[in-house]
Amino acid sequence: MAMLAVAEALARVLDGVELLPLERVPLAEAHGRVLGTDLAALRSQPPEAVSAMDGYAVRAADVANAPAELTVIGEVAAGRPFDGMVRPGEAARIFTGGVLPPGADTVVIQERAERRGAQVVIGKATAAGKNVRAQALDFAQGEVLLRQGRHLSDRDLALLAGMNHATVPVHARPKVAILGTGDELVAPGTTPGRGQIVYSNGFAIAALARREGGEVIDCGIVPDRIEPTLAAIGQVREWGADILVTTGGASVGDYDLVQQALAAVGMTLSFWKVALRPGRPMMHGRIGSTRVLGLPGNPVSSYVCAFLFLLPLIRKLGGRGDLMVPSEPAWLGRDLAENDERADYLRATLEERPDGTLAATPFPLQDSSLMTPLAAAQCLVVREPYAPAAKTGTRCTIIKLGL
Repeated sequence: MAMLAVAEALARVLDGVELLPLERVPLAEAHGRVLGTDLAALRSQPPEAVSAMDGYAVRAADVANAPAELTVIGEVAAGRPFDGMVRPGEAARIFTGGVLPPGADTVVIQERAERRGAQVVIGKATAAGKNVRAQALDFAQGEVLLRQGRHLSDRDLALLAGMNHATVPVHARPKVAILGTGDELVAPGTTPGRGQIVYSNGFAIAALARREGGEVIDCGIVPDRIEPTLAAIGQVREWGADILVTTGGASVGDYDLVQQALAAVGMTLSFWKVALRPGRPMMHGRIGSTRVLGLPGNPVSSYVCAFLFLLPLIRKLGGRGDLMVPSEPAWLGRDLAENDERADYLRATLEERPDGTLAATPFPLQDSSLMTPLAAAQCLVVREPYAPAAKTGTRCTIIKLGL
């Protein structure tokens, strides 16, 4: 099977993906979820004209020729409206958030007023509408404020509360099962034997999946034997995973049994080689409704492939419209040699230049086993296949990495 270009591989990963069904969750649990329908306001905000300042609610005509002396007929606090009407020659003491009494059309701030018992002297004219928040100034009942597919932020939750929504229709969270494979792997905190390494891939992938809204199950590590691999895949299918992510064992070596095990349970293979560095031996297929991503075993290859393919897959299943982390321009911080037939995703740091633009400096060592540069990287510098040599200070394309 020939190597696929990154764009073609991603198109295959996303092809035919249907949005997960809707569920209604309490507003307090909606942060980071994807809105399943357009939502309109159930009320207007503010529902009536209210004062924006502490002062006196008056008729603008009465204070047009200040100074003017008015009779104070009552008091208005937030949540305690005044039942009377402000007539010519009258004023009502009002506080921020108080409902503007009928008859009043402006608020004179208290710094421009002098209280004298039952009277108040207004020292300066105030135009009609001043210091007043008009009815529906923020939004009106029935106005659609949040659209389907929106990734709900903390600020969106405040807006939803103001719109009077106690529950929110959101797409179900994609279920992501992560399975590490390899005789050489041991769990963190144990003492590796000769030829063994500490398993790290699953932790980064799980964190990435959770950050993107996935519900993650850690399937642990299975050895390079067909029986335990089949047993783990069976458990994943019982759980009803939308995505199965394997790390390692996706190639065709004597000890790479993941493809063999998946084929045995009916996986339809889409591809297993991508023209990508790091990450050429990446696999994609389907077992029924479960999408399978077989990631390489090297930690950098594993993470970069997850960032490029798992992230948009989770987003599409979960209903988001922004499937990709957008690329953007930067200036190159070091010389780069010409590229070969594979697209290159170089780990790099970012620095803001005096003019506000960004300089991206790839690490000198880009080996796919090096976790230290990966952890320190702030972006990936993207180089197309057969890109010519590039000098420091020339333009490049980057994709920023999240925290």
